[in-house]
Amino acid sequence: MMANQRNGTTYTGVTSDLPARVYQHRTGLVDGFTKEHDCKLLVWYEAHDDLEAARHRELQIKKWKRAWKIALVERSNPLWKDLWPEVARP
Repeated sequence: MMANQRNGTTYTGVTSDLPARVYQHRTGLVDGFTKEHDCKLLVWYEAHDDLEAARHRELQIKKWKRAWKIALVERSNPLWKDLWPEVARP
């Protein structure tokens, strides 16, 4: 989940290459929602072994109320710290 700030606008997506996709969002290489809303902070992610399961989870979360998405982030990242250093490739 990408965000523009703590409790700000969020974007949920799925990818098979998290470091590359986050880099694209952070640098503005991807036109669309994240670029328009300046969502450059990786604030939450979860890994799946199966792409179909990951897509199902993405669609599930996208249907959630905003408060539920915020609670999901804050359970593991209460300060909305940018998690990019955890996933960035050296």
